[in-house]
Parts: sequence; structure tokens; C-alpha cells
Amino acid sequence: MTRLTVFGAGGRAGRAITAEALRRGLHVTAVVRDPRKHAEVAHRDVTLAAGDVTDPASVESAARGADAVVHAVSPFTGPEQGFADLDPRFFVRSSDALRVGMAAAGVERLLVIGLFANLRTADGVLVMDDPALFPPEIRPFARAHTDGLDRLRETAGPDWLVLTPPARLTPDAPRTGRYRLLDESLPLTDGELSYADLAIAVVDEAQAPTRHRTRVAVVGGEPARRAEG
Repeated sequence: MTRLTVFGAGGRAGRAITAEALRRGLHVTAVVRDPRKHAEVAHRDVTLAAGDVTDPASVESAARGADAVVHAVSPFTGPEQGFADLDPRFFVRSSDALRVGMAAAGVERLLVIGLFANLRTADGVLVMDDPALFPPEIRPFARAHTDGLDRLRETAGPDWLVLTPPARLTPDAPRTGRYRLLDESLPLTDGELSYADLAIAVVDEAQAPTRHRTRVAVVGGEPARRAEG
């Protein structure tokens, strides 16, 4: 594997995934809404491109020639943003566009950054349905995310994997090279996970897939399978 396309390369997860891919000598097509706002992504092995993950033609253009595609785009930055501009079908539309655009580009592997709110507790309850665990006021975003996951599950398409970090996904935590892939139950006692270690998990699964058409939780812990560098 030599080429990775990352939608949302200007965000925290996208930047970490791009950095991990570059660490391993991969070429990255870094897709953002406005390249002029993301000059920091520039690198000799990065093609910075404008694109829209909800548009099949844009997906096809950005994905062509890649070995795998990453969807790390989020239209929601936090409660302070409000929901007036939130498209409740954003993740459904992106799932559809990725399915169509990747098929046209001839790319099979898709890695998606998930949301802990639609993991399940040990009692089998969705985290977003428990007000003690998840703020009810941001449930509309969790519902939109869940609809996108459901769309992946119900339609034929690429060989996808949703990698879902815990709530404590920490920007400043160090790269340890340690993570575990678990099933869809969220181990609430697990500690924080760094963006850098989430990125290791994503690039590992791009280079050497172990899970297919499913969703996993990514938590800190055991040494990564391929923590190179």
C-alpha cells in the first residue's frame, strides 16, 4: 500500500492520520473544504485538494489512485455551535457518496471515524440513550452519526470499518503506539486515547485489514500491531 486519501485532513483526527501515514512513507491526498485554510498540511508527500465527502464526483476524483479512503469529516465541533446548521442526513449522504464515488474510482477499503455515543454499555444500552453518560442536548448529532453507520450496514458497498474512539480522545496526549480494538461495547473504565494512537489504528487497518464491514471501539492498552517509527 502506498497511497491514502483522507477526507477531513484539516481536523484533529485527519491531521493525526495524515501524519501517521507520512511517518510510514505513504503518499496522502489530504481533502479539505478550502485548501487555503490548511497550509500547515503541506508536505512533499501530500496532495492538498478541495473536496466534499457528500458529493460522489468529488469522492471519485479524490479517491482515484488510492489504496484506501479515510472519512474523518465532522460537521459539528461542539455544543456551542448549536444545531441550526446541522444537516441531520450528513452522515447518510457521506456514506452514499463514498459508496458511489469509491466504486467509480476502483477503491475498496474505507475507514471511518466513529462516535462513542452509539457504542453500547455493558447493559446493551446505547450511550446516547443514557443521559448520565451523554448530554441529551447534543443527541441530534449522535443520531445523525448513527444514521450514517446504519446506512453503511444496510447497503452493499466498500470494505468498510468504523473505528470508534472513547469519549476521552485527547489532543495533547502522546503517541504511545498502544491500542486495542474491541467490539461495540464501550469499556467505560478505560482511560484516554490520543489522536496519534487512534491514527495508528486507522493506518494499521488501511495497510493490513483485520476487520471487515463492521464497527469497533478503539481504546488504549496493548501494543499496536504495526506501530512503526
